[in-house]
Amino acid sequence: MQNKPLYAGVDFGTSGCRLVLIDSDKHQVYSQQLRYSQPENQSPVIWWDALSRLLTSCPLAFKQRLQSIAIDGTSGTLLLTDKNGEPRSITLMYNDARAGKEANQIAQIAPSESGAQGGSSGLARLMWLLKQSSEKSHTHVLHQADWVMGKLSREFGYSDENNCLKLGYDSVNKQWPDWFEQLSIPLSLLPKVYQPATQVATIDLNISKLFNLPLDLVVVTGTTDSMAAFIATGANKIGQAVTSLGSTLAIKLISDTPLFTPKYGIYSHRLGNNWLVGGASNSGGAVLLKYFTPQQLTQMTPFLTPQQSTGLNYYPLSKQGERFPFADPEKKPVLTPRPSNDVIYFQAMLEGIAEIESQAYQRLSELGAPALSAVYSVGGGSKNTAWAQIRQKKLGVTLRIAKNTEAAYGVALLALQSMKSSIKK
Repeated sequence: MQNKPLYAGVDFGTSGCRLVLIDSDKHQVYSQQLRYSQPENQSPVIWWDALSRLLTSCPLAFKQRLQSIAIDGTSGTLLLTDKNGEPRSITLMYNDARAGKEANQIAQIAPSESGAQGGSSGLARLMWLLKQSSEKSHTHVLHQADWVMGKLSREFGYSDENNCLKLGYDSVNKQWPDWFEQLSIPLSLLPKVYQPATQVATIDLNISKLFNLPLDLVVVTGTTDSMAAFIATGANKIGQAVTSLGSTLAIKLISDTPLFTPKYGIYSHRLGNNWLVGGASNSGGAVLLKYFTPQQLTQMTPFLTPQQSTGLNYYPLSKQGERFPFADPEKKPVLTPRPSNDVIYFQAMLEGIAEIESQAYQRLSELGAPALSAVYSVGGGSKNTAWAQIRQKKLGVTLRIAKNTEAAYGVALLALQSMKSSIKK
């Protein structure tokens, strides 16, 4: 059916921007990516330029069928703007660590379970930006996804629960917390918070004309890039989880109740009527690349023997310190004795990371999360079938292939969900 409605998802990741269009059957019909020339120096100008180029190059026949659009962005990336969305500060990215003093101040006041705690705190970055601002023309604090949504609709000042978690939003009670007063945070700056997949605006008339977009195109609240990638996998039932086998080992499990244990780096994001609980270990693919090149790993993989354990109880870390499944800043890597055979050494590392993954899910269970029923794997390591066999033996549950791993696809599902919800109403 040529005139079938389409739904757009835009992912602003660490290295570039991707646009994905899906139909009402969740089939991807279009995808285009644009990499930033200088990913370490991002700004609203770069974001808007990337999206403008993607929207311009998108076929007109597809754009005319668009019903809704949703955006995801890197968690904790934010800036101050005036009422029209014009930047009134520099942009602090998700991995910017200059707000350490402010993070320590938050630690003295905020509850231990608050998402604003820790080095990745968006609230700490907001406090730092406010201290540096000499003018009072700022009206909004906006996350990356918030700013882009506002640019599309010319309406600024709204956000979603997932992006606002690290800004201190209480997603359990659905409010900004009272302890903000002790930090002198102006409540007027904070966005109005909605659940992801909420219709909040329609496309601005001038933006519609500029990119040949429908006048009734609905702008929908999105989420963070990691949440969007989770949604893309197809995991959607309590007890199902996603393990990301990237540079670090990150896990998220669908639960009917939230868990907040900052000691282990465990936080919860609302996902519809459920919660995503999880954390990230310092172990992962970065350890492998410290000892072997990608080419060596590829060459050795066919010689792995997952049915036969090496018996080497490694704890692979690239440097001292662990955060999850237990918190120990003094934890040292255990990668000895090293066998003379590199294939055995490689397999022992994979076994060690698989054991950490198993312990991580056990930790969540001990803290009250539901029993693990299935695991979807994403990230570069998910393509290693021998490692999958090692992991399945450790986990004792089915390992499933993710339907999709693109965050842009996941946030496009939110755009589709918003329209289905409005029809039901």
